[in-house]
Formats: sequence, structure tokens, C-alpha cells
Amino acid sequence: MNVRKIRYFIFLKEIFVMSWTAFGGPQAHLALFLKVFVEKRNYLTEEALLEIYALCQMLPGPTSTQTITGIAYKIGGARLAYLTLVVWIFPAVMIMTLAAILVTYLQEQQIDFAFARFTQALGAGFILAAAFQIIQKIIKTKTSIVLMIFSAVVAYFYHPQWFLPLLILFGGIVTTTKFKRYERVEDKNVKIRWRNLTYFIMLFVGLGILSELTRRYDFGLPFRLSENFFRTGSIIFGGGQVLIPLMLTEFVYIKKLISREEFDLGYNLNQILPGPTFSFAAFIGALAMGNDFNIWGQVLGAFLAAFGVFMPGTLLIFFVIQFWDELKKYRPVRASLEGINAVSVGLVITAVVLMAEPIFSKPTPDMVLDIVVVIVCFIILQFTKIPPPFLVLLGLLAGFLVS
Repeated sequence: MNVRKIRYFIFLKEIFVMSWTAFGGPQAHLALFLKVFVEKRNYLTEEALLEIYALCQMLPGPTSTQTITGIAYKIGGARLAYLTLVVWIFPAVMIMTLAAILVTYLQEQQIDFAFARFTQALGAGFILAAAFQIIQKIIKTKTSIVLMIFSAVVAYFYHPQWFLPLLILFGGIVTTTKFKRYERVEDKNVKIRWRNLTYFIMLFVGLGILSELTRRYDFGLPFRLSENFFRTGSIIFGGGQVLIPLMLTEFVYIKKLISREEFDLGYNLNQILPGPTFSFAAFIGALAMGNDFNIWGQVLGAFLAAFGVFMPGTLLIFFVIQFWDELKKYRPVRASLEGINAVSVGLVITAVVLMAEPIFSKPTPDMVLDIVVVIVCFIILQFTKIPPPFLVLLGLLAGFLVS
């Protein structure tokens, strides 16, 4: 085994360890990436890693997954990057798939889910804490404050999936006017290779056609799931916090493939797990296939959902990272990052409101108890070091005692 292969093996070993230990979402993952890739292994500089992270904020898809695969691409090319993707997402996707199969079994046995009584309130508390932390890290100027508030309000009243990328683009355009603050770089030589973008377009169009052709048939559900999740993964900006309310709207309220109780239970389980938040898609895919297919159909549904939601962002980061080092030399590109990040924070705030709305729509004693749970969850996450998995387990225990 030559030196390069040994280096790649060590890299994948680090990814495997992180896939079981990386809790807390993109912000916490970034700190872990800095510790392992920069301080421990010296694969790249801190500045280079933060630039990749900023690039991933500009693209649709799962930020942590794109960052880690982008690093792998720079180190060892596409082959290492694809292996990294599989190793990184496998544990969380596998556990979410097994959880969906277990939920289906419990429903068939008519077992009550009253123990999940507080899962909705916990979910709102988790996203509220994430929003507060992101605001502290990203929002630094008056322009970004205005863009954050504007995008949050607009996205609350009008949030179809196709509209959110336009809102992100608007934020980037607004702050490009501040490009003169950045130092000019003269030697620019951008060479674009279109292969990965071509793959992305082919999958987007092909899955859309298959979904439409099989829409009237029962066997078409897997194709529809693939198309739904690929489309969702193609236009999600802002990471997992934005993904959750969009999936809630599409798969619970519009398509009615799973119930709100199942959704909340799966989301809270997702908070216990390490790895990417987007693995929640596997839970929805497996449950959606549970009514009309056997256990292997559920496994297929989980695979198609995970493939659909992760692949767009992966192909796009592979496409852009090849010429990012040259592209970032343009001052307007660097200036646009401020607006893009600000709008992304606004979308997270919208996600908080959308997740909390059902709680405030029921003026009963239950509402007061749920609000208390949201506030307590937020305070614990913000001001203590108690890990999220412990909070979820405590919430399930409290739900069991109350029920």
C-alpha cells in the first residue's frame, strides 16, 4: 500500500469515527472539522476549510455533508469524495431506516404513541436554539440584520420551494455592492468543467419524467419519492433547519404520506443521532413506503430518499469546487457571501415559526405545557452543556409519565 492510499485510508477512518460522534448540526460539525482536518491531520489550512464552508452556504444541500465531501474532493478527487459521502451518512441513514421500520411495526400492533407527547415542542426548541446560535455567529452588520428580518418575514408568508433560491440570490446581489471593501486580485483564470453539473441536470430531468409517467400507478411511488427528495435537495438553502419545515409541508400536509405525530417522532430521534440532519429523509422515505410495501420496500424507500436528498448538493459542490479557488478572487463573489448567509439565517427563523405554529394553534392547557417545554429546551441548549440526546430521552420520559 503506497503512501497516498495510506493517507486516504486514515482520512476515511477519521470520517467513520466522526459519523458516530458528530452531534449538533453544521455549526458543531464545523468545529469538529477544524479540530480533525486542520489541527490534528493538517490536510488543509483553517482559512481553506472556512472558505469551503462558506462556499457550501452558497449552494443548496446539506452544509456539513458538502463541506466534508468538498474537503475529500480537494484531497483525493471524486473517488475519495464519494467514499467519504457513503461513510459519513451511512450510520445515521441506517438507524433512521430501522427506526421507521420499528414505528411501522408498532403501529401494526396498535401501540399508542402518547409517549411522544412533547416531541413537537422539543423540535421547536431545538431549531430556536440553532437559530440563536447562528445569528450570533453570522449577523455582524446593519445590512445583514435588515436582510435577515426581511427574508424571514417574506419567507413566512410565501415559502414555496422554488422561491427560496431566488431569495438567497437577492441577498447575495444586495451585498455585492460592498465589493470595494475587498482587496483586488488580478490573476484570474477560471476554467469550468461541466461533467458534474451535467449529471445533476440529467438526474433532475430524468427523475421528473419517471415520476410523471408513473404517477397514476401504485408502483410509481418509489419514482415519486426519488423525484420529490431530489427536487427538495436541489433547492434547500440554509441546511437542515430549513429542510425540516419544507418536508413537513410537502410530505405531511400536502402529500399526506406520513402523519404529523410520525414526523415529530422521527425528527426528535434525528436529534439524538450524530451525522447529517438530512438523514431524516430516510425515515420519511421508509415510512412512506410502509403502507403498501413490505420491509424491503421500506429499505428501498429509505435508500431512494437518502440518495435523492444528498446527491444534488454533492454533485453541485463537486462541480463548483473545481474552480472555486479562482472564482473567489472576484470581489463581488466574496462580497455576496454576507447577503447569502444573512438570508439563510432568515430562513432558519422562518423555520422556527413554522415548527412552533401548531403549538400556538391549540389554546388549551396543553399549549401552556408545550410552551414551557420549548422555553426550557432553548435555555438548556443555550446556557448548559447538556447534550441534545439527553434532552430528547428526557422529553420521551416526560411524555410517557404525562400520558
